[in-house]
Amino acid sequence: MNVHVIHGGNFKLDGGAMYGVVPKTLWQRHNPPDDKNLCTWAMRCLLIESGNRLILIDTGMGDKQDAKFFSYYEPHGPHSLKSSINDAGFSIDEITDVFLTHLHFDHCGGAVEWTDREKKIPALTFKNARYWSNRSHWSWATHPNPRERASFLHENLHPIGQSGQLHFADEDQGAFEGLFDIFYVDGHTEKMMLPVILFKDKKIIYTADLIPSAGHISLPWVMAYDVRPLQTMKEKSDLMEWAESGNYLLFFEHDPKIECARLEKTEKGFKIAASGTLEDLL
Repeated sequence: MNVHVIHGGNFKLDGGAMYGVVPKTLWQRHNPPDDKNLCTWAMRCLLIESGNRLILIDTGMGDKQDAKFFSYYEPHGPHSLKSSINDAGFSIDEITDVFLTHLHFDHCGGAVEWTDREKKIPALTFKNARYWSNRSHWSWATHPNPRERASFLHENLHPIGQSGQLHFADEDQGAFEGLFDIFYVDGHTEKMMLPVILFKDKKIIYTADLIPSAGHISLPWVMAYDVRPLQTMKEKSDLMEWAESGNYLLFFEHDPKIECARLEKTEKGFKIAASGTLEDLL
């Protein structure tokens, strides 16, 4: 097995939304906002190479939205999903599986692209891949509640659902195709899937939006986007207890600078014991 970090670019989100009830005087130390109170966030994916399988975990937001949409999120930076896959030595046609932790636009938007200038004919970006969700989350996303409706976009989900390439992970099994384990959480959204990957005798937990950045290690630092914030706190606590006791790595999808961290437990709670790139900490 080999694991490659794939950079899907950066975007911006409101700092208050990302840190919930935490005062700006505290969170701005971790991610300073611009004059519109927007902070920069990464869209960091993983590519797992195992035998004849090439599994991409999440796809960023993609580039198919219109100018008005992008004006809210200001995608920027030197990286893109496709160029990063190319830089890792692969083409998009070699991807065999696209594993979507959940279906918010900044995690699955790159899975679909337009095939015409008028932006009316969608197609799967990874035409040779199986696309993976789970039944509970797929139903949740395709029948959205008012709070999350703006994050579950028809143009992202409908083409996947109609493609014949959509598959569902077994929620009772807690594993994916014998390649990695899945940690299911419900605080951010229903049945978000966190891959737990054994690589070089170390476990890597892809934290997705449960712990989107190193700045969200503290239990009360929960995004305002979460549908069940108290449950998020419990799930964070359980995951960090498990990660710290096993010396596992947390892989942050959205932290603009820090890819990975190890934790240590103190009298005041968890804190970062070591941080850096995935390569640094393996």
